[in-house]
Amino acid sequence: MSAESVRWPHGPAARYVPYDGSDPLAPPVDLREALDAIGEDVMGGASPRRALQELLRRGTDRMRGLDKLAQQANQRRREFLQRNNLDGTLAEVRKLLDAAVLEERKELARALDDDARFAEMQMAELPPSTAQAVQELSDYDWRSDAARENYEKIRDLLGREMLDQRFSGMKQALENATDEDRERINEMLNDLNDLLDSHARGEDTDEQFREFMDKHGEFFPENPQNVEELIDSLAARAAAAQRLRNSLTPDQRAELDALAQQAFGSPSLMQQLDRLDSNLRSARPGEDWESSQRFRGDNPMGLGEGTAALQEIAELEELGDQLGQQYAGAQLDDVDLDALARHLGDEAVADLKTLAELEKALQREGFLDKGADGQWRLSPKAMRRLGEAALRDVSDQLSGRAGQRENRRSGVLGEPTGASRPWEFGDTEPWDVTRTITNAVLRNPGHVPVRLEVVDVEVTETEQRSQAAVALLVDTSFSMVMEGRWVPMKRTALALNHLVTTRFRGDHLQLIGFGRHARTLTTSELAGLDGAYEQGTNLHHALMLAGRHLRRNPNAQPVVLVVTDGEPTAHIEPDGYAQFDYPPSMRTIALTVRELDNLTKLGAQVTFFKLGTDPGLARFVDRMARRASGRVVSPDLDGLGAAVVGDYMRLRKR
Repeated sequence: MSAESVRWPHGPAARYVPYDGSDPLAPPVDLREALDAIGEDVMGGASPRRALQELLRRGTDRMRGLDKLAQQANQRRREFLQRNNLDGTLAEVRKLLDAAVLEERKELARALDDDARFAEMQMAELPPSTAQAVQELSDYDWRSDAARENYEKIRDLLGREMLDQRFSGMKQALENATDEDRERINEMLNDLNDLLDSHARGEDTDEQFREFMDKHGEFFPENPQNVEELIDSLAARAAAAQRLRNSLTPDQRAELDALAQQAFGSPSLMQQLDRLDSNLRSARPGEDWESSQRFRGDNPMGLGEGTAALQEIAELEELGDQLGQQYAGAQLDDVDLDALARHLGDEAVADLKTLAELEKALQREGFLDKGADGQWRLSPKAMRRLGEAALRDVSDQLSGRAGQRENRRSGVLGEPTGASRPWEFGDTEPWDVTRTITNAVLRNPGHVPVRLEVVDVEVTETEQRSQAAVALLVDTSFSMVMEGRWVPMKRTALALNHLVTTRFRGDHLQLIGFGRHARTLTTSELAGLDGAYEQGTNLHHALMLAGRHLRRNPNAQPVVLVVTDGEPTAHIEPDGYAQFDYPPSMRTIALTVRELDNLTKLGAQVTFFKLGTDPGLARFVDRMARRASGRVVSPDLDGLGAAVVGDYMRLRKR
């Protein structure tokens, strides 16, 4: 069914497309949810591209991911193998043979001549092999019409099964076929092999192909448009037939090979089919001609059914590979939507299209950028979104603390922002008189004098205009990764950065990571930072960089926040070399204390956020906090973000 357009008299054209099985009322893809999942993986150490692939693999609560779709494809394949077996044709031939022999014996028992006794002996001594028995009776002069009919059914069945292996639907189409029908089949096979021979020599023409299709097109419902398409469809089916033969036991193969010579009562059919298989093997050597499958079920299949099942199994295997996306250069566009719909239904197609739309939408909306080196990165827009989500989580924790409420006044200086809002109990901001009176008039228009009520009152929003220079020092040593503190640390930094850049734009925030060395980081660099197995917690170097940041902003309120899970075990030498010592050396401790003293002289307010229960760390940060007149906070991982952001807000108000 193709898409159609209808133009209304007074409007744009409406476009109709085939229904794909999706829910027309379902909400669009949730980019925020997707970005949160990607960001979590990126902060855990995955690349953005890998994080996107993981999201597509897992899916979401509302749509199946690639793993689930591939699992269902593999499950269908296993069900085929567990439900079916390949004894169908042999069993059907045996049944017809037993019926023919039984009817013939009944007829012979009523006869009194010596030839009948000899025929009875021949029937009694038939070999146990079905194929040998059928072959031995090929020249037998049947007395029973019913027996002869059953025996002819064997030859007819074998011919139809052999053809059904190469041409789908032949078994049913040729039921009760006449000699004329069989002759047409032989003619088609002969013309087909001649066409393929000409094609192999490069001598075929489009006219020859059209003549062939005009004459025999009824046998090819796929409606190929040229010889190559014809070969593709035939080779796939022939390769499946060969895989079916490979899947038979040696005894089964021997039986069927012998029986095949009796197809339609003449070996000519098998000669034509063998010639066809040879042509197709030469034309498509890349098809899977060698593998096999183990069928273990109780449902017997005929040769044509078995071939179709193996084609379907091969298609399911290929579909599983496409959905697995484990090969180089894999893309969602590689997935065969027609095969997906056939095997898993239209809902699976709708899920896959949603996944593909999600991938494209993340790029289209600017959440993913490709750098000059060709590597995908989270864009500044994505970082703002992750920071917003992290800050929202932190705010939820802060607002849930007992005895606290949302404080809409951002600072004590109370400078107006130009906006107003409804008055709430406890507000001390000045009234916005114009808005207050307007509300009263609108509430009761035409009433004089104007009467004010509490609901009319609006106050002027204010915010603090003083500046703060904030240095957030985060431990990036390997112990942070090992103890599961890596992602909470990053989310904390993103939350604080988003708060500063959106609410306190006059503040100057510097993110500093410290392991064996310390360095300043952007939010995107911190989010994508991989955990490195590198010994050393160089707080000395980090405090030096923090001091440099504070000196660049001499008129701002200095704030230093330190997040760490280990006492300092490294310091920076004058030549820039990082010296590591464990247990911590006296020189490392002395240099770290000296840098803390330098920050204290600048008036910095210092808070240490101690992670873990290391007693050495506890002793160190307690002494450092007392020396700097700061404080120590020991949050759990879930409360780290709320502790850091809350402390930043507390220090700004001092």
